[in-house]
Amino acid sequence: MASVAGWAAASTSGAFPPLPRAVVQAFYRRMRAVAPAAVGAIERDRATDPEQAFSDTACGRLVGSLDDAGLRALGMWTHHWCMRFYDDDTRVGRRLVREIAARPGLGWTADEVRWMLRESFSAGPAAADRFTLPRAAAGQLPPAARPALACWPEVEVPRQRRPEGSR
Repeated sequence: MASVAGWAAASTSGAFPPLPRAVVQAFYRRMRAVAPAAVGAIERDRATDPEQAFSDTACGRLVGSLDDAGLRALGMWTHHWCMRFYDDDTRVGRRLVREIAARPGLGWTADEVRWMLRESFSAGPAAADRFTLPRAAAGQLPPAARPALACWPEVEVPRQRRPEGSR
């Protein structure tokens, strides 16, 4: 099992300069707002058929109930949870991360992307899906705001889907 140290991972030197404490605290505050619903949805989905259509799962219903800011917070919380507790039991969380990564136009900020990347690098290679969401989110940033990494890991980014009802 790989683990990151939460605040310590966000505030230590490495590939990215540390984010200001107030910025990281704002991320944690937003994530805490969605965490109870996320934990409940993940627990309910663990007991169901893993082949069930995402929209029919508790996580799918939660995603459908949130606006873009809520989805970003949910994505960040789920990414954080998966990086801290990565093992075979994170299957539902990893699916949730992939589903959020496939949603275009969530309005990710460069700070959110840097925070997720820092957590991903801290988790190490045991967490195979660790770059899925940060890479997809970075792809939604304007080119000038995208983090430049000399050794950006190769990961498969879920194909961005159009929101339902749009053409």
